Amino acid sequence: MDDRKLTIPEGGFWPAPDVPQPNIYPMEWHVETDKLAAIYEKSKRMVWNPADLPWDGLRPEDFTVDQRLGIMYWFSVLANFDASGPAVFARATIQAFEKHEEDPVRKCFFSITRDEMNHEECCQRTIARLWPGGPLDWEPKTDLEKAAHNNIGWLYHNGGRYWNGYNTAVTRYTLPVLFTSFMMGEMAASTLFRGMASGTEHPVFGEMFQRIGRDESRHLQICMTILENEWPGLTDDTRGLITKQLRAGFVFLSMILWEPPEGFWDLPPYFLPNHRVLMSYARDAGLGVLSFEEQAENWRVAMARVRAIVERWGIAFPAIPELDIDGVDVANIDPQDIIPVF
Repeated sequence: MDDRKLTIPEGGFWPAPDVPQPNIYPMEWHVETDKLAAIYEKSKRMVWNPADLPWDGLRPEDFTVDQRLGIMYWFSVLANFDASGPAVFARATIQAFEKHEEDPVRKCFFSITRDEMNHEECCQRTIARLWPGGPLDWEPKTDLEKAAHNNIGWLYHNGGRYWNGYNTAVTRYTLPVLFTSFMMGEMAASTLFRGMASGTEHPVFGEMFQRIGRDESRHLQICMTILENEWPGLTDDTRGLITKQLRAGFVFLSMILWEPPEGFWDLPPYFLPNHRVLMSYARDAGLGVLSFEEQAENWRVAMARVRAIVERWGIAFPAIPELDIDGVDVANIDPQDIIPVF
């Protein structure tokens, strides 16, 4: 038997059925944006391993119990954002495959997913080293511990609300809307970690924040490259959605970059006073937590950068009265409309 003899049906081969969409098939690897492909190549060269940080230098005995609790609390707040990052971008990666975005878009999404997993691991390792069982799997004894445990529970309650919203938003919104939200997150993150890296007194945190900040700057470059392709030709409706997402991003990210604005987060009235006390212990421990005014100024600088970017494309910037920034009034933001990302 000739095992190289083809079987050709009479009349020719039958066309395979079209694959119902959205679907990751048929597979393809088209490249439209060389800059994105170059950024992805750079991301592979810049990969780092959180396990290689000098963790032996992070000794619980170097801090008071309250300082250790403060650091654990800060990283638990950060984890509300950073622990969502891998899942958010993994879902977005699948979406990019299903919508047959160009290959560098899919690969850049993957690279962000990998980076965000590193950032989550930093939260995990720090908390495990300084407060075993944290964020919530431990029994508080003192009033300060009870306040921290309760605040974290409320924080994660809100994170769950936003995750449910994202799961519907990722299929509902277009790339310009999604990436404007991502851009807000990356702008905020690069601002946060740049300030933390220069302010911390501990070498482990200094190296950690420097590496995370470098990742976030690259993520911002990815977002801006994609938006430069997507923003031309925006409709007025899409511009309006982007304005709304800019305000929503400020509200969502203020929990870690500053303080949560009133009237949006579902929090008990004692949350913010206790949040301030716990943050003060993290600051006293030399973590690099900026003061209230320093955080506000960092936010103003970040918002000015975002404003300059979006207004070039005819996108109105929302009012941020908390920072005395004027703009379009955006009211009645529903948590289900927020695209949570960090």
